[in-house]
Amino acid sequence: MDEMSKHGKVGLAAMRAGVDRKTARKYVKSAKLPSEMVAPRTWRTRSDPFAEVWDGLAAMLEQEPGLEAKTLFEVLCEEHPGRYEPGQLRTLQRHVRRWRAQRGPAREVMFTQMHRPGEACQVDFTEVVSLRVTVVGELFPHLLCVFTLPFSNWQWATVCLSESLAALRRGIQTALFQLGGVPRFSQTDNSTAATHRIPSGEEARVEGHRRPFNAEYLALVRHFGMAPRTTEVGAKEQNGDVEASHRALKARLEQALLLRGHRDFESREAWQSFVHDVLRKANGARGARVQEELATLRPLTATRLPEFVEQDVRVNAGSTIRVHCCAYSVPSRLIGEVVQVRQYEDRIEVRFAEELQLACERLRGDRRHRIDYRHVIWSLVRKPGAFARYVYREEMFPSLTFRRAYDAIVGDRPGVKADLEYLRILHLAASTLESDVEAALELLLAEGQDVTGDTVKAITSGADKPEVPDLDPEPIDLASYDELLMGVSA
Repeated sequence: MDEMSKHGKVGLAAMRAGVDRKTARKYVKSAKLPSEMVAPRTWRTRSDPFAEVWDGLAAMLEQEPGLEAKTLFEVLCEEHPGRYEPGQLRTLQRHVRRWRAQRGPAREVMFTQMHRPGEACQVDFTEVVSLRVTVVGELFPHLLCVFTLPFSNWQWATVCLSESLAALRRGIQTALFQLGGVPRFSQTDNSTAATHRIPSGEEARVEGHRRPFNAEYLALVRHFGMAPRTTEVGAKEQNGDVEASHRALKARLEQALLLRGHRDFESREAWQSFVHDVLRKANGARGARVQEELATLRPLTATRLPEFVEQDVRVNAGSTIRVHCCAYSVPSRLIGEVVQVRQYEDRIEVRFAEELQLACERLRGDRRHRIDYRHVIWSLVRKPGAFARYVYREEMFPSLTFRRAYDAIVGDRPGVKADLEYLRILHLAASTLESDVEAALELLLAEGQDVTGDTVKAITSGADKPEVPDLDPEPIDLASYDELLMGVSA
């Protein structure tokens, strides 16, 4: 049309526009654009296979609007065998969707909310296994505790191993000290870390269907001057801002990892520092809304809480303690004493008289145990008959090599004598180096020799080890350095 307005020649205008001459003549004759000439199709290209049965299906939908198209299709296939094919299900789904839009029940409306600056923070956990982060070459399965301010979308995330109260405490206070201010409310979903305390009596009547907050969580938010707030049960959209930010956060971290070139980190702390660097850049790019929200936050005056929960536990006669339904062994000299147990998010520490007695990874779940054979082997050697039915017997095999050695010993001398022989070997491992004893066992098993405490001790005692010669240090001749310097100056 533009070319026609210049010279009025249809052929030239069609050539310059890249269309056929007859097509150009059609547009010129109608004086309409191509988009204006497209008319909606009012005819069917094929007959409707559900025309005869649709009235019955519509009646079923009127009675039970929740019926799905797939269910209706299965009913039709039972009533009319061989009449319908699986490829026609999509056609029925379009019929049902059109019926729901025209005559179906009203749907739930989501109302976009207006956020006020400084009013609340939203906290939630998200898994990041999809990022395939490794620590020292091994896959690091973990979560992120994400803290978000809905008004400005300011965000902070802390690496954690579970949705525990310790992880929630660390995530909230780390974000608050990074932010430098405190909102009025701390909002979470109904996670076990914040809620799930079972109410009783009058409290249950007042709370209704809501789950009361845990006392530890209440103490946490009140320490920082916030009020607790949670979503309705099953209404995760009420925590929608932090929920929606998870995908963007993972995408941002994925891009940063791609730029880095590899996903391996030397420690968990190094990965945490990487996440914080990415979030600092993202928060810095969020502009004036962050500054507006920061101006409305109350000042942070609370001190940082310790990142552990401490409790007193008595060591039982089995030289073990129970912490959150899990058993840990401790040195047997502490039997009968009360020790202080510090439970961190990823580890536990056992102290007695202010001195550290044990530090190990924290077990997750119920009825699990971590037994160190070094804590009980001294008593087991004196009581070998207890080994056969010892509850934690499998923990007395530090590696597969020790298990194979025990099986070889049992094959030669069954009964208590075999147990005593193996316990002597285990006692040797606890007294010296486990790696040396394991190497000796591998040597004996490979050569098919008799595995006994004496043979293992003979190998590890130093008789078969090469002696390190004593060498006198050679005198240092500084004259060679003088010659070197003279040569350089020359």
